[in-house]
Amino acid sequence: MSYPTEYKYTKEHEWIQVDGAVGAVGITDYAQNSLGDIVFVELPKVGDVLEAGKIFGSVESVKAVSDLFCPVSGTVTAVNDALVNAPETINSDANTTWILKLELADAGQVGGLLSAADYEAFIAEETGH
Repeated sequence: MSYPTEYKYTKEHEWIQVDGAVGAVGITDYAQNSLGDIVFVELPKVGDVLEAGKIFGSVESVKAVSDLFCPVSGTVTAVNDALVNAPETINSDANTTWILKLELADAGQVGGLLSAADYEAFIAEETGH
């Protein structure tokens, strides 16, 4: 699997793509592959204030329900409403399917996240591959 190098990653398997003061958040290809067929995504509401490392929603698959953790603190500016009717979109392209967009409360938090290479090393360590 390849992970976009311009993204930052968490050990909970979320990614964030930052553009100025806004970040788009999704789950990694590793996460969607581990979950299997995604059947439901619980989304936050626009205007919700999220905290780094805290749960903002969940993804339900045929195998399990998995919490989603916000990579950074910020205020939700958009949610991907298309996932309500087509949650499986995440399975087909996890690297480009964003779940929410938020205005960053502290852009410095992004620096504490994993690079693509660090994330790949973390997965290798976690899976033994």
